[in-house]
Parts: sequence; C-alpha cells; structure tokens
Amino acid sequence: MVADIFLKGLVVGLLVATPVGPVGLLCIQRTLGEGRIHGLVSGLGAATADAMFGLIAALGLTFVSNFLVQEQFWLKLFGGLFLCYLGTRTFLSKSADASSVSVPSHIGNYGSTFLLALTSPVTILVFAAVFAGLGAVRSDTYYFSVGLSVAGVFIGSALWWIMLWGAATLFHWKISPDKLTRLNKITGTIITSFGLVILLLLIL
Repeated sequence: MVADIFLKGLVVGLLVATPVGPVGLLCIQRTLGEGRIHGLVSGLGAATADAMFGLIAALGLTFVSNFLVQEQFWLKLFGGLFLCYLGTRTFLSKSADASSVSVPSHIGNYGSTFLLALTSPVTILVFAAVFAGLGAVRSDTYYFSVGLSVAGVFIGSALWWIMLWGAATLFHWKISPDKLTRLNKITGTIITSFGLVILLLLIL
C-alpha cells in the first residue's frame, strides 16, 4: 500500500533524526541567536542529508555506501575539524542584536548542517538495517516504493527538526542579549568538545 510505504519511510526518518547531537545544538543556537528562519533552514539541511543517505540505502548502492564507510577516517577528520570551527565561531559570536554581528546566509546555514550530517557515513548502515527490518522497499514496485520511502524519510526527519525548531522558537523572544551571549558560549563549548572527541578517537 502507498500509505504504508510512505509511513515506514517517515518512521525511519524520525528514528534517525531524533538523537540530539551537534547538529541539533546548532539548530537551536541559530534559532535563538540568528533568527527563526536560520534555525529552520539549518534543520532542513540535516533532513536533506538524511534523505540522501536513505536514498543510497534504499537503492542498495553498495559501491557508494562502501566508499563512504571505507573513507570514514577522512570524513570524521573533516567532521571533527568542521565541528571545532563551528563551535569556535559560535563561542565567539555575540547576540544577533549587536550591530557588529554578521549573520550567515540561509544557504550557508543550510549547507553547513548538510555537510556536517554527511560526515557520518555510518548512518547509511542504520538506514539499511531499519529499511530491511520494516520492509520499507517492495520488490514488485521497486522504484516507486524507493521514491515514497525517501520522501517519507525526508518528511519524517524534517518533522523532527521542525518540532525542535518550534520548541526553540518559543524562547526566541524571551532571551536577553546577555543570556544569548552566554548560551552561545555554552553551545560553542559543547560543539567544539564533540569535534575534539571525534579527532581524539581518530588518534587513539
């Protein structure tokens, strides 16, 4: 059934997106510090990456998934360095109300979370396992079911980011510039710590 295939993809998208990691923290910080639209497009960037991983897993493109998994050292290295950069930039940023602040573009926010999410190629294995367990792709209508499943993944992932963004939006107008600056420092420290842990694990 069409609805059944779509709903299974939606469930997969929600399951994969739900853990709140550095991308989630970035979306919350950008919603509070840079504005609601900046937080929303950041979440949609992560949802797009999830949909891409879901497409690779659903189509069974083993040569792509194997390449990403085999090259995960370099992807993690890039991801760790990128997290350190984003964390440091967030730590040093001030309130968006300050005239000296240069707010990144929507495309930049979308692209940064998209790239950051892509540095976790193991996500493909999670998608493949969940797709197989739920039977989200049917052999008799292969490409049609793949399209529906991936659409479900994107919408499911996007729903999670929209809910997270909506919760952050409720506090957007209640945070003073001083509190926002402190929040940026806390968020930046946590994000940088994520990056340092990734880099440390590569060395050990």
